[in-house]
Amino acid sequence: MQFGIFSVGDVTPDPLSGRAPGEAERIQSMVAIALKAEQVGLDVFATGEHHNPPFVPSSPTTLLGYIAGRTKRIVLSTATTLITTNDPVKIAEDYSMLQHLAGGRVDLMLGRGNTAPVYPWFGQDIRNGIALAIEHYALLHRLWREERVDWEGQFRTPLQSFTSTPRPLDGVPPFVWHGSIRSPEIADQAAFYGDGFFHNNIFWNIEHVQRLVGFYRERFERYGHGGADEAIVGLGGQFFARPRAEDAVREFRPYFDNAPVYGHGPSLEEFSRTTPLTVGTPQQVVERYASMREYVGDYQRQLFLVDHAGLPLETVLDQVEILGTEIVPALRHEMAIGRPAHVPDAPTHESLRARVAAATAAS
Repeated sequence: MQFGIFSVGDVTPDPLSGRAPGEAERIQSMVAIALKAEQVGLDVFATGEHHNPPFVPSSPTTLLGYIAGRTKRIVLSTATTLITTNDPVKIAEDYSMLQHLAGGRVDLMLGRGNTAPVYPWFGQDIRNGIALAIEHYALLHRLWREERVDWEGQFRTPLQSFTSTPRPLDGVPPFVWHGSIRSPEIADQAAFYGDGFFHNNIFWNIEHVQRLVGFYRERFERYGHGGADEAIVGLGGQFFARPRAEDAVREFRPYFDNAPVYGHGPSLEEFSRTTPLTVGTPQQVVERYASMREYVGDYQRQLFLVDHAGLPLETVLDQVEILGTEIVPALRHEMAIGRPAHVPDAPTHESLRARVAAATAAS
C-alpha cells in the first residue's frame, strides 16, 4: 500500500503571526515538503492544480518535473489534473514528457475541479462538466495507446492521423486515478477503463465514502476487470499530531478556525467526528486510518493533506517527519494484517510494464 501527502498549494496567512508567504516562498516550500516526504520514506507526493488565488500550483508538470530532478524514489502525482478545462492532447504530451524525465515515477489524478469560474477562463461551460470529463478522457486514453489517432468530438477540433509526442515511456502510459467526491458518473468512468478511483474524502463522512467506493467496486467487477475487491482505490485524509493529544488540539485549533476551506464553520471537534480529520497523538491517527478499510475494503493509496491553512513550513516538515517515522510504519503493519494475497498493490510503472510484457509474451 502507498502512503503519501498532497498539497493544495494555498497561500494563507498564519493566524498567529498574520504573515502570509509570497508565491515564490510557497512554491519553494512545496518542493521542500516533497523532498522531506522522500527522506522519511513516504511513497507519493502529489500536487493540486489551481488557477485562482490564493493557490499557486497552476502548472503541476513544471513543479513535478523540478522535483523529479531532486528525488530518486518517490512517485510524483497530481491531486487534480483538470480533465475538463485542459486539452487532452496537451495532457498526453505533458505527462509523457514528465514520465521520461522522472524515469516512470509519475501518475495522475483526473478531476473536474471545484472552482466554477475556471471553466469560462479556459473556454468551457461548467454545465458540460461531466460530458467534458468523459469525452476528454476517452481521447486521452487513445492518445497514449494509439500511434495515430483519428478523432472527432463535441468539445475540441477534430484530429486526423495525429501522434502525440513523446510517446509514453516504455510504451506504458502513466497510471490514471479518477478523482471524485460526489459523482457516480466519474466512479463509473474509472471502473469502465479499469483505472483507479480516488475519493478525496476530507470533507465527507465515512458512510458517503463507503457508498461511492462501493459503487465503483461493483462497476469495476461488472466491466470484467476482476473482483470488486481487486479494484484500485485511494483515499484522502488529514491529521495533526503531537505526543499529547491536548497539545495537538491546542496548536492546530487556530489554523482550523481560520482555514479558508472550512474555517468559521463547524467546530474542530464536530469536524473531527464527521470527517477523517484526526487531531491527536500519532497512535490516534493510526487507529483512525487503520479503521478505514472496515468501510471501503483493502485499498491501495492513502494521501494526507498536511501543509494548508497557513501552517509554518517548519511545522509542516515536523508533521511529515511524524507521518513517515511514526504513523506510516504502524499503518503499513496494520493494513497488512489479513490482507488477501489477491488484492493488488497500487500500480507503478514497473508493475504496469511487467503486465504489458507478460501479455505480449502470452500472445
